[in-house]
Amino acid sequence: MSRKVRNIRNVMERSLSALRRTWEDRLGACVRCRGHDRGMTTSEYAVGTIAACAFAAVLYKVVTSGAVLSALQSLIKGALDAKF
Repeated sequence: MSRKVRNIRNVMERSLSALRRTWEDRLGACVRCRGHDRGMTTSEYAVGTIAACAFAAVLYKVVTSGAVLSALQSLIKGALDAKF
C-alpha cells in the first residue's frame, strides 16, 4: 500500500472515529434525557411494519412500471454489450 493511500486511510479512520464518538455522545444524552425507556413498543412496531410494507409496495410499483423496467433493461443490455 502506498504512503499516500495509508495517509488517506488514516485521515478517514480518524474522521470516522471522531464522528462516531460525537454521535454516541449525542445519542447517550438523548437516552439519558428520556430515562430508561429504550426501544419501541408493540404499537410502534406495528406502525413501523405497516409503513415499511406500504413503502415496499410503492417501490415495487415504481420499479415494475414500464418506463423504469425498459430503462433498467436498456442499462443492463448496454453493460453486457460493452466493448472492451
